[in-house]
Amino acid sequence: MEEFFMRMAEILSADELEIFRKEYDKPACKGIRVNTLKCSLDKLKRILSIADNRTPFCSEGFYLDSESHINGNNSLHHAGAFYFQEPSAMSAVSVLSPKPGDRVLDLCAAPGGKSTQIASALCGEGLLWSNEIVRNRATILMSNIERCGVSNAVVSSSDPESLCAGLSGFFDKVLVDAPCSGEGMFRRDPEAKDEWSPEHSDSCAVRQLKILESAKKALRPSGVLVYSTCTFSYAENEGVILEFLRNNPDFELVDCEEKFGRRTLDGLACRIFPMDGGEGHFAAKLRKRASEYTDTYKPSCVPHTPKDKIPDVVTDFLLETFFDVSPYSRLMVHSDKVYALPEGCPEFKGLGVIRAGVLVGEIKKNYFEPAHALYMSAEKSNLRRVLELSLEDERVGSFLRGEEIPAPECEKGYNAVLVEGMTLGFGKVSGGRLKNKYPKGLRIF
Repeated sequence: MEEFFMRMAEILSADELEIFRKEYDKPACKGIRVNTLKCSLDKLKRILSIADNRTPFCSEGFYLDSESHINGNNSLHHAGAFYFQEPSAMSAVSVLSPKPGDRVLDLCAAPGGKSTQIASALCGEGLLWSNEIVRNRATILMSNIERCGVSNAVVSSSDPESLCAGLSGFFDKVLVDAPCSGEGMFRRDPEAKDEWSPEHSDSCAVRQLKILESAKKALRPSGVLVYSTCTFSYAENEGVILEFLRNNPDFELVDCEEKFGRRTLDGLACRIFPMDGGEGHFAAKLRKRASEYTDTYKPSCVPHTPKDKIPDVVTDFLLETFFDVSPYSRLMVHSDKVYALPEGCPEFKGLGVIRAGVLVGEIKKNYFEPAHALYMSAEKSNLRRVLELSLEDERVGSFLRGEEIPAPECEKGYNAVLVEGMTLGFGKVSGGRLKNKYPKGLRIF
């Protein structure tokens, strides 16, 4: 750690360094972010009885005290009502400032904290493309997007260069939360501290610049690119930005327009240290200059399966399950699996896509088997058959353990299971009993 502190002395004053060192005698900051696609802030505060201790980094973020018993087994977490997220990690999306209708690329997205934060801001409008080059991490990313009920996302596992070249000029906003030396994780993850070295930090900077050079290709003229890390290294932060700007005169650094943290790069970019209320983050906002010689690339939309080619078992299921089936008007059938594609989803052949939109279910020989993802993305008001449970109902725990539960109040057939009005999953009711369809990999023990 002494070598690390010596490097920190290059960017902090003597007094600031002393405060910084003392922070490492304190526990790490913990936080949760409300997923407003599923739950309001006031509702979650009331149900979980959490203090109104907001983070400065995101209006939906709350600090958790070190004694909090809220964990991943909480049924509201399973329902996607909130996401555990280090408080300062929420800052990058606030700087990006996605709006409903935007087309947004999260290029280094796993495990999904920033992607699900972007999805909340989009409110189901526009398109989120979440990419993770490491396939097993991309699977975790997809699971978190599914849990949070995101319906307008594409998840891919592709190298940045191939993906951004394939979608050149398509996105309004791009987030590069770059792989880094992880200095902002030292209080949370002892392994990050053990793996740190000046050489590793310097090699990260080389890789980060390469990723930025790829990311720029995906951005439309006048679009916004946010670069962020969870490290303090000058080389990985300011150094990368300054080198990128030298190489790309068609980009400009603009004000991050946020009040949190400390300003750097002529007051335009933002640094967050542990004494600022988070573990550590850096964010810089770049804009691609408009040019009369460039235009936004408009790839063809991925073709959905014609209505007359959709099997009747699928159509019948949707009509029996939802009051309004218009969200499922862009269906794609592929290898007997049915997907509800996001509006404006571009052609994605060769781009490493592992999920586009919502997995609706699978066509079997004589019937249709719905998917967990379908129910997680469904609005309570649009579901015809539901089993509504309160947090105090012992059937909630039984359901999350994968057990069959009594459901005398339900109609026969597939029913959504809700906790406090939020979809938790589904099951099939017969004879007043609900046969559990909660995925085995998500069950609690």
